Amino acid sequence: MRIAVTGSTGLIGSALATALGDAGHEVVRVVRGDAGPHDVHWDPAAGSIDAARLAGIDAAVHLAGASILRRWTPAGKAAVLDSRVQGTSLLARTLAALDPAPKVLVSGSAIGWYGVRGAEELDESSRPGSGFLADVCRQWEAAAAPAQEAGIRTVFARTGVVQSGHGGALKPQKLVWSLGLGGRLGDGRQYVSWISLDDEVGALVHALTADGLEGPVNLTAPAPATNAEFTRSLGRALHRPTPMVVPAFALRTVLGAELADQMLLGGQRVLPHALEASGYTFRHRDLDSCLADVVHR
Repeated sequence: MRIAVTGSTGLIGSALATALGDAGHEVVRVVRGDAGPHDVHWDPAAGSIDAARLAGIDAAVHLAGASILRRWTPAGKAAVLDSRVQGTSLLARTLAALDPAPKVLVSGSAIGWYGVRGAEELDESSRPGSGFLADVCRQWEAAAAPAQEAGIRTVFARTGVVQSGHGGALKPQKLVWSLGLGGRLGDGRQYVSWISLDDEVGALVHALTADGLEGPVNLTAPAPATNAEFTRSLGRALHRPTPMVVPAFALRTVLGAELADQMLLGGQRVLPHALEASGYTFRHRDLDSCLADVVHR
């Protein structure tokens, strides 16, 4: 297949592009900077994209978006929202206008759609949550409507916390834990719905080819863990103690209450029902095997 990929320089996008290339697919990178001879240039903020160079693609995977790991000032929150909504809308409208249109769009989303829900088990049929991240995810997914209306099979990849030994959320934690300073956040009862980078990439590739898969799909492992469980598991993987506790008030003071409460002290217990029902087989089903693998690569 000829597959367009946005966000191809990020942790997930670069791994996906490599996996697709290794499988014999042609990867068309959609980039904001200088475009190479086989790339497509776009500028979501300006509403511009080189649509002619997307002609003939079979599928698209949309992973671009500004990092949420920033101060949630009004400007910072606008950057998070606009980068997702503007990019998704531009890509969806462009794909819908192609003749022929691609068969499938796998569009990035996140489990933040469900909001902070405690220990409630959540799947793709669960109601939406509230808060900034939930609002972003709702508008993010809604922006893909032109592709859906054009008959393009559209999958919303609601991704959890991706575990990788060389990037993402785990990288800074490894340093702290290696120094014996690891510990839980707050009371540690908040759930972490995680997924290994291997399975994140595997699930995205699966979504491209699983014809019956459509709409929201949770990209999380089948066994979400509490923050306290995650802390102990990472300590075991690194052979380090995890004696510390980071008080909730300290996180709220340093990061801001809204970010701390939604990203670190709150959580979601999300299950991948649609993904498993479609026949996907996880490489890492439990946290211990995942962390033992990724931290020693």
